[in-house]
Amino acid sequence: MQNKSLLRKKYLLIRKKKYFDIKPSFFNPLVKLIKKKNKKKNVFLSSFYPSSFEINTLRLFETKFINKLEILLPVINKNNMMCFYKWKKNDVLKINQFGMLEPALLSSHIIPDIMLVPLLAYDSKNNRLGYGGGFYDRYIKKYIKINKNILTIGIAFSFQRYHKIPVFNNDVKLNYILTEKGISNLK
Repeated sequence: MQNKSLLRKKYLLIRKKKYFDIKPSFFNPLVKLIKKKNKKKNVFLSSFYPSSFEINTLRLFETKFINKLEILLPVINKNNMMCFYKWKKNDVLKINQFGMLEPALLSSHIIPDIMLVPLLAYDSKNNRLGYGGGFYDRYIKKYIKINKNILTIGIAFSFQRYHKIPVFNNDVKLNYILTEKGISNLK
């Protein structure tokens, strides 16, 4: 079994070499899932601003359904904790200490109903290989106790699937994985 550090390097390179742009229809299975699973009027969907050859989550804004959702983006605070804040497509962003874009104007932290989670690799048991900071794992573990219905959806290309991700105590499995081939609930 490869260690996580080597897997991160490997999948960053693979993603860079195999990256392709997606169409807004990539998100159609996500829209169907949201309509099926979440009956609330105001649905808070956390996304991420894409970088380093991640899936272009901005394409979600080209779907009609997006107008029915409140979009949140992550912000890393001074204590190295992640929180989510409202964001609209043309709102101002700033670059954080990790070189990631995050909302510049912060209101109050909102716990998402649905989380789109970036990843480098995933396996058939919905284990996720992230970037190594543990931000999403810590957040999910903390807030799943408050909102047990948070849906976590890894966003990836199908070529990012790995046979078995090394798992440690702090790692959190995702509910679903969305790729260009559709959405799977692999648990």
